[in-house]
Amino acid sequence: MTKASNIEAIERATGTGWENWVEFLDGLGGQDLPHKEIARHAHERLVEAHPNAGWWAQSVTVAYEQHIGRRQPGQNCDGDFQVGVSKTFNGSMDEALEAWCALVGGREEFSGVPLEKEPATSSTEKWRYWRAALADGSRVSLDICQKAPGKAGMGINHTKLDSAEAAEHWRAFWRGMFKDL
Repeated sequence: MTKASNIEAIERATGTGWENWVEFLDGLGGQDLPHKEIARHAHERLVEAHPNAGWWAQSVTVAYEQHIGRRQPGQNCDGDFQVGVSKTFNGSMDEALEAWCALVGGREEFSGVPLEKEPATSSTEKWRYWRAALADGSRVSLDICQKAPGKAGMGINHTKLDSAEAAEHWRAFWRGMFKDL
């Protein structure tokens, strides 16, 4: 059994103690239900009482799956791991993307893992993106938004990792990259 780190937040947000959630989901046969069914039951319990029922139903489901040993922290329901790292950048979204591209431009690898193909950038009115596919099958996404005048939020999401250890390795690596900005 793994204790999810967000139990206290779940209890505060849902108004239900963790042991009550476990009892409720165990009573429905939750240990044998797929992720989608557990989330549906949690959502049904929250939908009338909580404006963010979908979000918290997913949080309850993930924490429950960790509780019963079905998944580890950072692991998706498909078995892959992911890690996210964020930073506030002093400047606009375009300046943040420009600084990132200057930092990583010309690289053929990240932490010894070659790029599968050249990274791509794109943008919308509210977002700037940088995407890279690595040769190990993992994917990296940098999402940038304007947090406030003169401040951009930058978030790296690295998905399709094969272990919790890999996720921790990449967390440290991406934090190091952000320090170089």
